[in-house]
Amino acid sequence: MDRTPAGRPDLPGSGDRFNEEKATYALRGADAPDLEAGVKAIRNVLKTLPARPGVYRMHDARGDVLYVGKARVLRNRVTSYTQVAKLPKRLQRMVAQTRDMTIVTTRTEAEALLLEAQLIKRFRPAFNVLLRDDKSFPFILLREDHPFPQVRKHRGARRAKGQYFGPFASAGSVTSTLNALQKLFLLRSCSDSFFANRTRPCLLYQIRRCSAPCVGRISETDYAELVEDAKQFLAGKSTGVQSRLGKQMAEAAEKQDYELAAVYRDRLRALTYVQGSQTVHAEGLGDGDIFALASKAGQTCIQAFFIRGGQNWGHRSFFPAHTADVPEEEVLSGFLMQFYEEVPPPRRILVDRKLAEDELIAEALRERSGHKVEISQPQRGDRRMLIEQARRNAEEALDRRMAESTTQGKLLQEMAEVFELPESPKRIEVYDNSHIMGTNATGAMIVAGPEGFRKNAYRKFNIKSGVTPGDDFGMMREVLERRFARLEKEDPERAEGEWPDLLLIDGGRGQISAVCEILEEAGVSDVPVVGVAKGPDRNAGREVFHLPGGREVTFPPNNALLFYLQRLRDEAHRFAIGTHRQKRAKSLTTSTLDEVPGIGPNRKRALLMHFGTARAVKGAALDDLERAPGISKTMARQIYDYFHPRG
Repeated sequence: MDRTPAGRPDLPGSGDRFNEEKATYALRGADAPDLEAGVKAIRNVLKTLPARPGVYRMHDARGDVLYVGKARVLRNRVTSYTQVAKLPKRLQRMVAQTRDMTIVTTRTEAEALLLEAQLIKRFRPAFNVLLRDDKSFPFILLREDHPFPQVRKHRGARRAKGQYFGPFASAGSVTSTLNALQKLFLLRSCSDSFFANRTRPCLLYQIRRCSAPCVGRISETDYAELVEDAKQFLAGKSTGVQSRLGKQMAEAAEKQDYELAAVYRDRLRALTYVQGSQTVHAEGLGDGDIFALASKAGQTCIQAFFIRGGQNWGHRSFFPAHTADVPEEEVLSGFLMQFYEEVPPPRRILVDRKLAEDELIAEALRERSGHKVEISQPQRGDRRMLIEQARRNAEEALDRRMAESTTQGKLLQEMAEVFELPESPKRIEVYDNSHIMGTNATGAMIVAGPEGFRKNAYRKFNIKSGVTPGDDFGMMREVLERRFARLEKEDPERAEGEWPDLLLIDGGRGQISAVCEILEEAGVSDVPVVGVAKGPDRNAGREVFHLPGGREVTFPPNNALLFYLQRLRDEAHRFAIGTHRQKRAKSLTTSTLDEVPGIGPNRKRALLMHFGTARAVKGAALDDLERAPGISKTMARQIYDYFHPRG
């Protein structure tokens, strides 16, 4: 079993705190899948288990992680799993599948809690509560590595030098805030290369969304003042900014500079509007997150509100998995630790119920963030009203989710009946290709199921083989061969749920025949295939669905299943086009010099600066290449031989 340090790349010290290599050992039991064998394997672990804090992982006979748990005293916690009669049915099923355990000792229970969250995110065990959200949260980045800092949206690892403000609940929340920043503080949003090559102001300056520092319309000192105002605004301290704008407007009016006064007036109006739309009734809350939970019929929704500097930065609904038969307090506790694995915790966290380990969670988050974290359950006042609002949102979101799931289930059942599937499909894979005259050819696969689109399962395929330009059949062959070859290698027993129950292909009878031939060559005979062909005159709503054997299916124009199948087809088309555009955009910035062995960015830059174009480098004589700065005689010969191969 592979063992890697459990540290995070953005927390350099965490690898030292939670290094599995220092304190990990595994004990394996028999492979028989029964309760007695599971208890025996756990008792084998107990013989050498220390009375220390730590984290334990339970594995099945194949070595897959079933459960990750933490304990203040490992021996006591693991002993409880041998008392089968006292365990709920869910944990009895887990013990019955357990065949070995992995133990990681830690110094404190707080460290164990942090490590538990890391391992749950890594292994996604079948018996843990899981935060099913693969999207990183967007932030606003105010860069600090340029004399005229840029403000922009940011996702992913926070490696760029600057200040990060967030998280925001959605990209829409970030966009509206960035628009407000442009109107209020006229900060640039362009890239450094665009900034460096401007000779006159761009359109954003004309519509008063930028101060045009690229062409010297504002000094570095004045721009720094705008940056400081923006920081104050994002930190929720907009009162000072508002009074300063009012004072500047009055001074400009006194000097009869009415055009400048109008600029300050417009910025003041925008600030007042943003304050009214973002401020919530949370006196003294400052930076805080609000969480409320609703559950019904085994499903759970957690509603999160993000408040920063007294401003509402959006809200989002989460639907954690594996919550059936799990106490609500345990669901919320597990959710919080996984949520703050990706998001820096604020100083205040408001929850709608008392958590059994709220002090321990606060201690772990304090160690994670480096500042004090307070978890509280408000009982009265404005904060209690916020909690109630979050709870109502959670209940409404859960009701919508359950209604959509019911409708989705009916659609999938109808699909099984129409296409003669053995049962309602759990995993539908939709394939499409995209290219322009055969160039930059790409394939795309999207995945859908009872829970909707599974975007973390989407896949891109760069067409690598020598397919004839425009040969859609050849491109589809390569995509499917690679896809099913990987499935056969990674999940030959089809136990992981990654094999499709239905393939939906964008194409007609010819595509279906080609796909069936490809699957037959791959030894796959039990995966149903349906082709979606555009109707007469390519009209949406008149699609024809082709099945193997020549059977065709059409639907009435207002049929719900038809709309669902169109959504699947259109999503695959959208993803394929987006993938193709990314590849095409990348190809526009590549050069033939990138293919020359030994040519890196510095030598490429030197050659282009000396010769002007890649074509000039290709046609240069050997003597000319040797005279280029930074190019040795050996490298010059290598470049010349690459472009002039000897027969």
